[in-house]
Amino acid sequence: MGSAAAYQLASRGLRVLGLDAFERGHARGSSHGSSRAIRKAYFQAPDYVPLVERAYTSWQQLEAESDEALLRVTGSLLLGSPESEFIAGTISSATRFGLPFEVVAQAEVSRRFPGFRLDGDLMAVFEPSGGVLHAERCLATVQARAHYLGAQLRHAEAVRGWAADGAGLRVDTDQASYTTDRLIVTAGPWAGSVLSELGLPLSVRRVVNIFVAPMRPEHYAPESCPTYAMALPEGEYYGMPDHGLKIGRHDVGEVCTPDTVRRGVDAAEIAMFMAVLERYLPGAHGQVTATLTCLYTMTPDKHFVIDKHPHDPRVVYACGFSGHGFKFAPVIGEVLADLAMTGRTTQPVDFLSAARFTRVGG
Repeated sequence: MGSAAAYQLASRGLRVLGLDAFERGHARGSSHGSSRAIRKAYFQAPDYVPLVERAYTSWQQLEAESDEALLRVTGSLLLGSPESEFIAGTISSATRFGLPFEVVAQAEVSRRFPGFRLDGDLMAVFEPSGGVLHAERCLATVQARAHYLGAQLRHAEAVRGWAADGAGLRVDTDQASYTTDRLIVTAGPWAGSVLSELGLPLSVRRVVNIFVAPMRPEHYAPESCPTYAMALPEGEYYGMPDHGLKIGRHDVGEVCTPDTVRRGVDAAEIAMFMAVLERYLPGAHGQVTATLTCLYTMTPDKHFVIDKHPHDPRVVYACGFSGHGFKFAPVIGEVLADLAMTGRTTQPVDFLSAARFTRVGG
């Protein structure tokens, strides 16, 4: 989100300094890994649909500017019981905004998508515009474009604090002090401590993924396998074709901090994923080739927080992306740039204001 804001501000001709406590491309936060899903029919809330449609346009613009392939359309398959949020919410959003989708009965799922097998009352909704973002390439491209447009991005330089300083703001790091007219804070899983004075109800959760080499690779190639999200009796799972097949669990994770998180993936967690693959994606039940941990910064309602600082409107911030923010990065960068420059934005983000948390600033 910070890199996207730097790109947006630099594209508007402003002098921009970006600061990151860690090295370029680090794996300590929530932006690493090779893939993220993107889809338009947003089951979490239809309010996100205009934002994600804007994000699609922006990712495609970045592809054109950089000559990099960032988004691959594979379709998106949502699986669950008819009353589940994954199914009912997807249909609601798609219907409200006139997005193309198909309801796929259980008997048709394996014929249409031979890598999947459903049982019980499970059914599917297919969204043809869904796809995969090549996440690390996306991040590197956004940063490269920001740099090309004049932004200075400093890595391995930790911010220690900020304060009003005369007519401007002062930002202190472990290497220097800087003065600025405006400040944008996108601290990811560190937001709770960096913005502690706001009392935002944030919690950090450890999330794990595994990658497998499918026994039937032809069923899980990008040409034949959509990204997927499954509301199952066993829990909520997601994944996509990526170095074989990727699978992660969305609904549970150890509460932690970015400094205390357990980075390894244990045998019990791998066994949990393999049991789900064996039951619902049986041709993918193959050798584990890699594992990954990342961090979700959660809000109680699982919606983002984007706002101006209540004590100093020259400071704007975004946090609490709750495990579904990456796809929105270009439009979040645009919103943050708007708020920093003018204090308002034309993008429909009022529902993401911190005002819904009555403790903020109180």
